[in-house]
Amino acid sequence: MAFNPTARQTSLIKAIVFLAALIPLARMVYLTVTGQLVEPLEFITRSTGDWTLYFLCITLAVTPLRRFTKWNWLVKLRRMLGLFMFFYGVLHFMTFLWFDHFFDLAEMWKDVLRRPFITVGFIAFLLLIPLAATSTNAMIRRLGGKRWQWLHRLIYVIAPLAILHFWWMKAGKHNFTEPIIYGSILAVLLGLRVFWAVRKQAKV
Repeated sequence: MAFNPTARQTSLIKAIVFLAALIPLARMVYLTVTGQLVEPLEFITRSTGDWTLYFLCITLAVTPLRRFTKWNWLVKLRRMLGLFMFFYGVLHFMTFLWFDHFFDLAEMWKDVLRRPFITVGFIAFLLLIPLAATSTNAMIRRLGGKRWQWLHRLIYVIAPLAILHFWWMKAGKHNFTEPIIYGSILAVLLGLRVFWAVRKQAKV
């Protein structure tokens, strides 16, 4: 049975999701301030990266979940979820720039060019910027619906780059379990889109 919340209920759901999305940040701050972390830099770097990836999966899951459940109101959460993906991506990048390089852009750039897993992560982050910058209704109107949709298909490039970044990072520790899990999740989410697009073309 389709669940169709009222406008007030939808606003409440969005508020709950917003607050829930801030819990990981609150936990990082709390554990750091209270001195409960043995390696705070490593923890913050790993956690912000993990949550960027989690929100990437959650954002891409909105469309399949909407199609399977007929809960069309889920689309109203997608923009916020995508912006939280960018938010944690910014924190992940700032941790790298601040704590690893103390805002030395030249040294940061050398690191980006020298280490492949950082290179692909940096490219994925750069590609996220235009998506976040054009997430408003005003930008949708300015670009036009079709051009906006084409631009936001960059997420299909960002997703595999994020997995590759994660894979290469874990490869140093010979730990491939998590990259395989999240790579499989993203493969299913993107594969569904390909299947639906092919089926749509076949019906034309």
